[in-house]
Amino acid sequence: MSIQLFAFDTPNGRKISVALEEMGLPYQVKVVNITKDDQFKPDFLRISPNNKIPAIIDPDGPDGQAISVFESGAILMYLAEKTGRFLPVQGAARVSVMEWLMFQMGGIGPMFGQAHHFLRAAPQPVPYAIERYTQETRRLYKVLDHQLEDQEFIAGDYSIADIATYPWIARHEWHRVALADFPSVQRWFAGMGARPAVQQGMAKP
Repeated sequence: MSIQLFAFDTPNGRKISVALEEMGLPYQVKVVNITKDDQFKPDFLRISPNNKIPAIIDPDGPDGQAISVFESGAILMYLAEKTGRFLPVQGAARVSVMEWLMFQMGGIGPMFGQAHHFLRAAPQPVPYAIERYTQETRRLYKVLDHQLEDQEFIAGDYSIADIATYPWIARHEWHRVALADFPSVQRWFAGMGARPAVQQGMAKP
């Protein structure tokens, strides 16, 4: 049976479609149109108490029972552990993936999102906010660029840390970042974008 993915046209939603493609899991996309407040409907609230996408329902969860999972980082961990892919089972390699997944969840996602908002959606320019969030965005790019200087992927081997980060970097133009300023990120981004599963996942929902 297929996993149901509740998502919309956002980086967080595309993390999960990319992961599902990479893991070869069958899934169906259920569009939650956040521009029309679909995320506040009672049926969605039952599986995503924070009124945010993405969320999934896996009919073949633990012990063969259906399970719903919300929060993109938790979903990535759940799917990785379900399939045994893209998250080491133990040791330093697992710690590294978890560190960089949290770096995306706690840094890249929130800060890039604020840069997007104040550069593109605020009803009027707020210079302090624009400066604050664009500078922090560039700082995070620099951290990521340094991490990628001597390795192909963020945590060493290809992992859910890469899957989580790519859809946010894919919107670099939204936060006015030239990837050429961060050559290691640019090289990684090109390699990620060449992966068929990444292309297929980014095309949904």
